[in-house]
Amino acid sequence: MSTIRLLVLGAVRRHGRAHGYQVRNDLEYWGAHEWSNAKPGSIYHALKQMAKQGLLHAHETAPSTAGGPPRTEYEVTDTGTEEYLALLRRSLTTQDQKPDALSAALGLMVDLDRGEVLGLLRERVRAIEEWRASVTGYYTPEGGPGQLGHIGEIMNFWVHSADSGADWTRGLIERIEGGAYTFAGEGPPFVGVLGEGEENPYATGVAHPADHT
Repeated sequence: MSTIRLLVLGAVRRHGRAHGYQVRNDLEYWGAHEWSNAKPGSIYHALKQMAKQGLLHAHETAPSTAGGPPRTEYEVTDTGTEEYLALLRRSLTTQDQKPDALSAALGLMVDLDRGEVLGLLRERVRAIEEWRASVTGYYTPEGGPGQLGHIGEIMNFWVHSADSGADWTRGLIERIEGGAYTFAGEGPPFVGVLGEGEENPYATGVAHPADHT
């Protein structure tokens, strides 16, 4: 699972066309630089790499009026849309992954319709419960970590994390069933990206690259 690919494709798709600094600004706005590998270098690398792979179409734009170099604006291709939706669905469903993948998917889940998201989240709960059952077939958390010595704390941590993850997901399912959020096909979506020139309240204060790619 490539969280950076999911995040970058999702950000570009929300704009229609976006240059690298816009994508970076959006991901900082979402706080992704704190909970994922969405650092400036990885964002620009992902844009260029996915353009080479046909997931993004690169548009060369005119030089700025201030005399700067041309910048590249990116647009998601049909193939890129297929890849994006596949990554999004997988990130909402799979339980054995890093938290950043789920975090990215939560920020982008409204690109799917409500019924599909509910189905994917229910599948996530089922996968967590199935994993827990397989583990507790030979390890009983109620027995305490002492049953495996201090090594038991490892499994204790994972089982409790699974329980917490399942409980949180059930809560999210209830909120979505209750009508929370605006999903695809339900009306104007929540604006989760910054407009051109809009100040980012969470910016790191680092100047954007000169090439704006």
